[in-house]
Amino acid sequence: MMLAADTITARIAGLLAYDASSPLIFSSGLFLFLFTGFLLFYAALHRTPTARIIYVILFSLYFYYKSSGIYFLLLIFAAASDYLIARGIYRAEKPWTRRLLVLLSVAVNLGMLGYFKYTNFLVDMGNRLFGQGFLEFQNIFLPVGISFFVFQSMSYTIDIYRGQLRPLDRWIDYLFYLSFFPQLVAGPIVRARDFIPQIRSNPVVVTREMFGTGVFLILTGLFKKAVISDFISLNFVDRVFDEPLLYTGFECLMGIYGYALQIYCDFSGYSDMAIGIALLLGFRFPKNFDAPYKSATITEFWRRWHISLSSWLRDYLYISLGGNRKGRVRTYFNLMVTMVLGGLWHGAALRFVLWGGIHGMALALHKLWLSVVPGAKAAGSEMKRGWRIAGIFLTFNLVCFSWLMFRAESMQTVTLMLHQIFFDFNAPVIPQVLTGYTAVFAFIAAGYALHFVPARIDERIRSGVTQAPMVLQVLLMAAMIWSVMQIKSSDIQPFIYFQF
Repeated sequence: MMLAADTITARIAGLLAYDASSPLIFSSGLFLFLFTGFLLFYAALHRTPTARIIYVILFSLYFYYKSSGIYFLLLIFAAASDYLIARGIYRAEKPWTRRLLVLLSVAVNLGMLGYFKYTNFLVDMGNRLFGQGFLEFQNIFLPVGISFFVFQSMSYTIDIYRGQLRPLDRWIDYLFYLSFFPQLVAGPIVRARDFIPQIRSNPVVVTREMFGTGVFLILTGLFKKAVISDFISLNFVDRVFDEPLLYTGFECLMGIYGYALQIYCDFSGYSDMAIGIALLLGFRFPKNFDAPYKSATITEFWRRWHISLSSWLRDYLYISLGGNRKGRVRTYFNLMVTMVLGGLWHGAALRFVLWGGIHGMALALHKLWLSVVPGAKAAGSEMKRGWRIAGIFLTFNLVCFSWLMFRAESMQTVTLMLHQIFFDFNAPVIPQVLTGYTAVFAFIAAGYALHFVPARIDERIRSGVTQAPMVLQVLLMAAMIWSVMQIKSSDIQPFIYFQF
């Protein structure tokens, strides 16, 4: 009995302990176990909305604590700060007071983001300019998902400043919005004006359609992340990027194409699961991905990739800079600034700046192309078949080239990868490589094939799962979890966007 009691105590301690190397992620067995128990109590509280909100907040804070430890207090601080500032903005009568308060909100949020995310970058830059040892201060921890909840919180105060939203009356409602665990650590970036009206509509109802769609999205998200993304990452992509000189140019090129699929399956898989989990709780999130590699132009790509971020940057940064209202040259400049800052949002490194710069330049050139070439189109759906295919090919390869900057640990890795591709391609070994990595290339081929499935077929599959009997949905979920356990590595692979 003593052994059993010790075992139970140890397991409880493990659930309560913070372990930076083992965050609580959607594809882990621990989360699936905890979420099942969470759902049972959540359903039992359907008659008491306030108790349900507090219950979700407590679980969300625990979820974030398992990822970032004591820094969950940072989330509470952000919620308290912007809740109070937003009420001040709404009550202020003088325009300058409102402007001062919204600037205070932006300063507090960007100050937190800047300290935790860019301190080391700025210290390193100072030491390079003025000599090693000029600055010795260093921040050693980056709270998971800080970029996401900071952007969400700023959307709240800015929307109230613009008169697009009324402030919440209760702080717990705002804390609920900011800490809601499905989107907390890796998005999608859910705007206050999209989410807050759902908090106010009590009681929260989970319809049959919402439940079925949620199950479908969780299934597809698990498959993308834990089967395709993790497998090709561990067995091929990571190896190539870690030691590019050990691989031929063909393998390096396939590593880049593999990473393009990996990051899509990883991030869109997380978004699918986040949206699906939110649906099971009675809340709707906006779509975050729409088959981005089907894009025939770079403009279309950013309408399909990480939609919540691209629309946030458009509405709160690009338009604030003047958008396309101040002439052609200023429009191109605004696009470049927006995308470079979007690159810096992902990380404080030159490669992220280059990644953003490539996309900014491509967007500006495409905008110029649309203005000077008669009949030029912004999206593939408006093009003839041949032009659309050519556009998809060019856009995909441009995006993959930019992914090289995004994934490589250093610019030296970028140089080595490009050197191997252009000067040591070694085409005769292609059959040997394909044979040696049969499973990897099978998963890559399957991933791209599923990505390019026509939308009507995807919708039929979604409809079939959504309308299936609940017993069948539960069996499908169990079968997917079993499949994941059979295929995935023993090591849990964090989501790529956790670092942002």
